[in-house]
Amino acid sequence: MSHALALAARGLGRTWPNPAVGCVIVREGRILGRGWTQPGGRPHAERRALDQAGDARGATAYVTLEPCAHHGKTPPCAQGLIDAGLARVVTALTDPDPRVAGRGHQMLRDAGISVTENVLSDQARQLNAGFLKRVTQGLPMVTLKLATTLDGRIATAAGESRWITGPLARRHVHMLRLTHDAVMVGSGTALADDPDLTARDIGASHQPIRILLDQHLRHSPDSRLGRSAPHSPVWVLHAAGAAAPRQAAWRQTGAHLLACPTLAGHLNLRSALGILAEQGLTRILSEGGGTIAAALLRDDLVDDIVHFSAGTLIGAEGTPALGPLGLTALADSPRFALYSQHRIGPDAMTYWIRPQPPVSA
Repeated sequence: MSHALALAARGLGRTWPNPAVGCVIVREGRILGRGWTQPGGRPHAERRALDQAGDARGATAYVTLEPCAHHGKTPPCAQGLIDAGLARVVTALTDPDPRVAGRGHQMLRDAGISVTENVLSDQARQLNAGFLKRVTQGLPMVTLKLATTLDGRIATAAGESRWITGPLARRHVHMLRLTHDAVMVGSGTALADDPDLTARDIGASHQPIRILLDQHLRHSPDSRLGRSAPHSPVWVLHAAGAAAPRQAAWRQTGAHLLACPTLAGHLNLRSALGILAEQGLTRILSEGGGTIAAALLRDDLVDDIVHFSAGTLIGAEGTPALGPLGLTALADSPRFALYSQHRIGPDAMTYWIRPQPPVSA
C-alpha cells in the first residue's frame, strides 16, 4: 500500500476533478502491474495496473481508494477487478462520492473477492484531502504558502521583497505548484508583483490553473498573466458588477472569467472557493500576500500551511506576512500542527496541517 500511495502522489495536480489513486497488483510476492490515475482522471489506476499485469487471476490488488462502482466515461473499476479474476483487494479509504460510498467494496464481496479496508488510511486521507473535501464539503483544499524572514516579514518598509528566500526554496515552490490544481493570488499581489505563477525551470510538462481574485478587475489584461493566458490557463474571479469593458478585455486574452458574490465590500471567499470546486478543482495553493492570507484564515478556509523561513531579519517596520485577523483572545487563534520540516539550502521549510478530529469507532 505504501508503494500504491507513492504512485498515487504522481497524479497530484493533474487528475482533478478525480482523485489521485494508485494501484499495485501482486501475486506470490511478485508485482504484476502498477498504475496511477492519468491526467484528467482517465484511465483510472486500476485499469492501468490491470492492463500492465495481463493475467491477474488469483492476485491481490492494493488500491489507495475504493474502486469505483458506477459507469462514467469508463466502466466501473470494481467490475474490472472482478472480470480479471482477482482473489483479494486491499484498500486504504472508502470513496465518499455518493455514486460509490461502499458500493465498490460490496460489488467485490458479492463476487467472492476478499476485501480488506482501511490499510494506511491516514496517509491516504492526507494524500487525497482535496478530493475528499470537495466531495464532502463542496470546497477545495487550500494550502497557504508563506515565505518570510525569521521575524515573519515579507518585505522591507520600502516594499523590497526579492528575494527573501534562496533559489532552492524558490525552486521548491515551483515543484509545489505542480502538485496543486491551481495557484491563487489576489489583486494586491498581482498589482505589486505582476507574477507569472507558472512552474518554471523544472521540466514541467503541464501547468496549474492560475487564479486571480480581482473584485473590480484592477489588474491589467496586458500583465504577465493576461499575456500568457493563451498558453497557460488563467481564471479570474470578479464581482458581478465589474466594469463590462474590463471583463471584455480579460476575455480577449483567453482568460476564463467567473462572477462571484461579495460580502462586506469584498469577494466572498467561501463562495469563491465553492465556485472553484464546482469547476472541479480540488487542491489550491494560495500565494497571495498578507491580505488574502489573513482573509482565508479568518474565514477558516486554510487546510495546510507551507512556510519557508529565511535566516534574515527586517524588523517591525517591515511588511508582516499576515494582515489583521481581528483576534482578541489567544484561544481564538487558528491552530495548526507540525507535519514535517526540512532544510532547503540556507532556508527552512515547515509543513503545518489542521488537526483532525479523532475518527469514532
